[in-house]
Amino acid sequence: MDRYRYDYQSRQWRQRSGRRRVWLRRWRYVLLRLVFVTIAAIAALIQSVSSDHTGWIPDISVSNWLRAQPDPISGVASVIDGDTVEVHGQRIRFNGIDAPESRQYCSDGKGFDYPCGRRSAEALATFLAASKPLDCTFVTWDRYGRFVGDCRRADGTGVAAWMVEHGQALDWPRYSHGAYAEQQAKAQTAKIGMWVGAFQAPWDWRAAHADGSAPMSQPQGSVSRKLVAQGGYSCEPRRTCSQISSCEEANWYLQNCSWGGKLDRDKDGIPCESLC
Repeated sequence: MDRYRYDYQSRQWRQRSGRRRVWLRRWRYVLLRLVFVTIAAIAALIQSVSSDHTGWIPDISVSNWLRAQPDPISGVASVIDGDTVEVHGQRIRFNGIDAPESRQYCSDGKGFDYPCGRRSAEALATFLAASKPLDCTFVTWDRYGRFVGDCRRADGTGVAAWMVEHGQALDWPRYSHGAYAEQQAKAQTAKIGMWVGAFQAPWDWRAAHADGSAPMSQPQGSVSRKLVAQGGYSCEPRRTCSQISSCEEANWYLQNCSWGGKLDRDKDGIPCESLC
């Protein structure tokens, strides 16, 4: 009789313990799902608030946290635009800067519109060709799945800093925290690249043309006039170094004219070295 009572009580205890374990597992599962959904909702909210800017926005989704951090990338780069290249099939967005879009137009010192987006890409291609390969270290993924990184030429020159210092891109404080403010001040003072005339910040241009209605071949109508540089230069007619009177003028042609690269025969970024 005592043996039977003992077996019966032991069986009841095991049943209660089993039910308790099942209950704990179920609540653990519910709590984990609740945490996951909450994190995903917060990430979606932050991303939606940031969606007014369509440049590189860090990917704050849960899936991004689970992605392995890639190794540095090294290779010969194909230029996509002034702030994006492709190396070994991987798109790489330069960290902390923003270059004019491929379809974007700016105004030169005389108020004439020119394709500053294409000019920026051409300047980048020339700069990268002078010292290969390109070496990029990972910073983050953006919302489009692009590798955002800090990149340097084989000679150690930082690409982002060079693009800003030569007026072909802007420091983007939202992501750089002012890392390239000094280079931008130099470009603005020297009035080179975009700073020779008037332009709209790339992030503002994208917001204004988010519907894709901006024509490929026509100047944009909305251009900020608060950054007007001194005039006096024009890409027509073409000039040789013997026809140029100053280093400033030579740099303007190099950065703003399609034929300007001919002034830099050794491709070191310095035009008309007898002047500069």
